[in-house]
Amino acid sequence: SSLPAGSTMEKIKQRGELIVGGSLDAPLLSQQNPATKQVEGLDADFGRLLAKYIIGEPKVKIVNSASETREALLANGTVDVVLQTYSITPERAKQVTFAGPYYSSGLVVATRKDETGIKAPADLKGRTVIAGANTPAIAAIEKAAPDAKIITFGSDPECVQALKQGRGDAYVQDEAVLLATAKQDPSIVIQGRPFTSDPYGIGLKHGDEQMQRFVNDWLKQIQSSGLWAKVWKNSIGTVAEGEAPQPPAIGSAPGA
Repeated sequence: SSLPAGSTMEKIKQRGELIVGGSLDAPLLSQQNPATKQVEGLDADFGRLLAKYIIGEPKVKIVNSASETREALLANGTVDVVLQTYSITPERAKQVTFAGPYYSSGLVVATRKDETGIKAPADLKGRTVIAGANTPAIAAIEKAAPDAKIITFGSDPECVQALKQGRGDAYVQDEAVLLATAKQDPSIVIQGRPFTSDPYGIGLKHGDEQMQRFVNDWLKQIQSSGLWAKVWKNSIGTVAEGEAPQPPAIGSAPGA
């Protein structure tokens, strides 16, 4: 009843569902359960909580999006928000308005189990390295190993498959994305700790500051209520050790 007239939030409520640009194949984050058809994980649960906050019910439609199409889906109104391990960067903020950050991860290096020569980012020198298209991993690889050959694919499963097929020597991706892959597939090994800090934001249509304030207020509420920690424990917390981490401060990332 308090949603501003003509706002994005009011339009979502009138439609009766939140349309999210996301994934159906990202373990622990947003993956469709083949048995129940329910999409499960950190991003999926946050999407349902945001829908309930706006509509009163956790009604969400997920539009499967690739890393190179997210900006266009927001710009043309195909989706209301993007919840897809969407790292906030000043460059992306020229095309997208970000709420958050709502989670912080970091890039790690993954290799096949039989790879013995790569233990750290510096070891990528002269190697062929796999990365997701249009992701911060590309710039991070170029900085860590300027002479590495980078090959890109549109989705995480494609990147993992390419690594297993030997099309690259290593794969650089967010730790949150690779944790479940490495746990489920013993042929993939994460080498060391994250070597970057990647704040995840909720992508919104560029210039929609009203929606940005609304979503940031919602994030603060789920953090203070304990819902944020509950979502983490039910997803990433099932494979990561320890208690839920402290959520990043809203607006703390350049570009947010």
